[in-house]
Amino acid sequence: MQYVAYYRVSTVSQGKSGLGLSAQQEIVRRFVRDGETILEEFTEVESGKKSDRPQLKAAIAFAKEKRARLLIAKLDRLSRNAEFIFTLRNAEVDFVACDIPDANTLTIGIMAVLAQHERELISERTRNALRQKKRLGFTLGKPENLTEEAISKGRELRIENAKTHQANRQAAELARLYRAQGHTYAVIAEKLNNNGFRTRRGKLFHAMTVQRLVLRFT
Repeated sequence: MQYVAYYRVSTVSQGKSGLGLSAQQEIVRRFVRDGETILEEFTEVESGKKSDRPQLKAAIAFAKEKRARLLIAKLDRLSRNAEFIFTLRNAEVDFVACDIPDANTLTIGIMAVLAQHERELISERTRNALRQKKRLGFTLGKPENLTEEAISKGRELRIENAKTHQANRQAAELARLYRAQGHTYAVIAEKLNNNGFRTRRGKLFHAMTVQRLVLRFT
């Protein structure tokens, strides 16, 4: 099997420092078996919300030309915008994500739609909360605190808090063991709940939250 590797880092500073890139490269190299080849590697440096990615287009074109498979280290490196996933699917190039090798265009498309819907719901709830505060006469924070960069930093902080949460780490380790035994995410969620595990916010686990948990600690 011949592969074309595609990596993405979110910011220019990460691209220059290699932050996150070396980890993706290591995941890809562990995935490739003896006798298989990585023909070329493409690295994108930009925001995850953008669907226009010249390096991805170049990687797809190269994979088509060489009749190779497009290889992605982690599915969460891809945009959570459904349009991007559909663009990849419609490119008619075979691809695989190292963290979810059994995923196909249908399952990935469903995941993308759900992720985008969740993001839209969060955005709408935020706007409603701000409107309510304005109606009640509250003075909102500085405008610069509502920029995309500030929102992104807040999201990264929440993810980091989730990663350092001890119960989350234990639940993730148990979930990986259950996955290795062939259990679905729904079954794993039920097992975690029955064993007294809860999310960092004290809620029950569901299939989607278990999947995100496993990916986050991979």
